[in-house]
Amino acid sequence: MVRSILCAGACVAAGVVLAGAMKADDISEKARKLHFSAIVVDTHDDTTQRFLDGKFDLGTRSAMGSIDIPRMREGNLSAIFFSIWIPSKVTGPEAVDRALVQIDAVREQVRKHPNDLVLATTAAQIREARKQGKIAALIGVEGGHMINSDLGVLRSYAALGVRYMTLTHSGNDEWADSSTDKPAHNGLTDFGKDVVREMNRLGVMVDISHVSDKTFYDALEVSKAPLIASHSSCRAICDARRNMTDQMIKDLAAKGGVIQINYHVGFLSQEFLNAEVANPELNKGIAAEVAKRCGDNEGCQLIEGDRITREYVEQGKLPRVAYTKIIEHIDHAVKVAGVDHVGLGSDFDGANMPYGMEDATKLPVITEALLKKGYSEGDVKKILGENTLRVMTEVERVSRELNAHN
Repeated sequence: MVRSILCAGACVAAGVVLAGAMKADDISEKARKLHFSAIVVDTHDDTTQRFLDGKFDLGTRSAMGSIDIPRMREGNLSAIFFSIWIPSKVTGPEAVDRALVQIDAVREQVRKHPNDLVLATTAAQIREARKQGKIAALIGVEGGHMINSDLGVLRSYAALGVRYMTLTHSGNDEWADSSTDKPAHNGLTDFGKDVVREMNRLGVMVDISHVSDKTFYDALEVSKAPLIASHSSCRAICDARRNMTDQMIKDLAAKGGVIQINYHVGFLSQEFLNAEVANPELNKGIAAEVAKRCGDNEGCQLIEGDRITREYVEQGKLPRVAYTKIIEHIDHAVKVAGVDHVGLGSDFDGANMPYGMEDATKLPVITEALLKKGYSEGDVKKILGENTLRVMTEVERVSRELNAHN
């Protein structure tokens, strides 16, 4: 989750317009056939926040936001990790309680839509959901502050279906440093390393999006299973602190991990970072307008934040960027790490999407663009989802081995 409207200075708030952008219904028959034969996995979506007010029906096509069942089916989004998110400043028992409410909200959506959704916790279950014609719903906790420094809470989350945890969000937690906060722990504390070990045992993927570079390397050293960067992009193209350096991407890949590219325009384009530095009042203006329209409704804030930033683009206050920047980051990561180590982590419903990638219906354009760049059909399928499924399978194997030895 970007939360650009809530953490001024940490992220770039922006929208994008591309005249004549490729539409999902304009793709070639080859691309369409390939895309809809693939298992498409998205490792990070913030739609959970929309479940909380009780008004949003995931089963009904919406004119707002990026995710609902009809649009997921239209874009063949086969497996989706719903993010459990609470601001880093919310800690202690309140953070745990609020996380449990969101986990329950995801599980309740699955219960309400049994013909379309199935709760999945393993790679095999994702594949089985596909065979049954259903969308696999998975859960990821976005921020280690939500365990309240208690491994028992982590175990409870895992029992409820959580299959990855981002070690930090935008602020440090009690045992790990964030990329967008002042270092306090020099990476992971001893307890933080215990968290990683317990995640390995539980079969919960270690997610290093949002963490500081030192936290990343500490987690990489401690973990016996591959890591993921569930929604990060390439720092070589856009020098955002949330993005990964080429060396980090190489080192992630060397231990079998995957970087899932984030679609937020502020992580795709250096021009957006430069625009924020040049005019820091932009974020303040967006945040003020969001507060006026939404109050404390976080689901509303996400949607209106994107809407308002698009208005800023149309007014010429922010630069225009093409959705093809997503492809640029994918291609760069492949060249750095190899095609086996790149996936998709959109940040839908939690960030500002480029025009041409407004919602899940547009996902086929990624397949079309990669084919046009010369990627083989097998390699495209890896990027769309098979790489993430491979990591899940390996994390599950490590978990079985660790439990067998205990």
